[in-house]
Amino acid sequence: MAGCATRSDMQLVQQDMDELKSRLLSTEKNIASVTVVAKEVAEKSSREALNDLASLRKGTADMQANLDAMRIDVQVMAGRVEDLMLAAKKPFEDITLLKEDTSKSVAAMEERLKKLEAAVEGSNTRIAAITKSLESPPNPENSYKLALDTLKNGQTAKARDMFAAFAEQFPQHKLLPNARYWIGETYYIEKNYEQAVVEFQRVIKEYPGKEKVPAALLKQALSFRELGDTKSAKFILREILDKYPQADETATAKEMLSKMK
Repeated sequence: MAGCATRSDMQLVQQDMDELKSRLLSTEKNIASVTVVAKEVAEKSSREALNDLASLRKGTADMQANLDAMRIDVQVMAGRVEDLMLAAKKPFEDITLLKEDTSKSVAAMEERLKKLEAAVEGSNTRIAAITKSLESPPNPENSYKLALDTLKNGQTAKARDMFAAFAEQFPQHKLLPNARYWIGETYYIEKNYEQAVVEFQRVIKEYPGKEKVPAALLKQALSFRELGDTKSAKFILREILDKYPQADETATAKEMLSKMK
């Protein structure tokens, strides 16, 4: 049997297969991790995305290097099996079973490698899209709409952060009073009425004459009512009637006053 494949040779092949499977599992975990990071990057602000983008690129590069190493391992293992087959001068059951199992494993691994390569390509595509979006000048209207949509979806804390980022990035934009109003609205929805009063007051004080001022006054009155301060609520409601008789909020203010004792 000097020219035949020994059992140690078969054990060596089995060890190679086990190691390759371990690499596959590790790479698949990396794929999942990169996918999660890519989604988070897409949702974060530009500044946060720039920080996370470097990590995403590194993870993808490591994953690509691992795939390259796995391709080489698959080729080496396939060659070693062929060498074992040639070395065997007569067929016997163990070698036959090993050949069948190894062939199936190699085929399965090659299929998984294709899927992993597709996932890597997808990650690279997402990275390219994110990079392009970061390189493009930020669009204030799109940023505002995205924040408003986030609020409508019930994500008040996240929407608040997005409106705050908008205010910081576009301090002179015409939608800034609206952004400040919606920050107050997030606190009102969360029933943090004290902080809501503060934020609505900021709209009233910093943007007099803007269309969101009557709305801020009304929400401020509602916040005081929830806090049990009917005196302050009535005062603000009367202010709406006196200063903004044509505002859409006037009818609601009248109705509230008529019901408050």
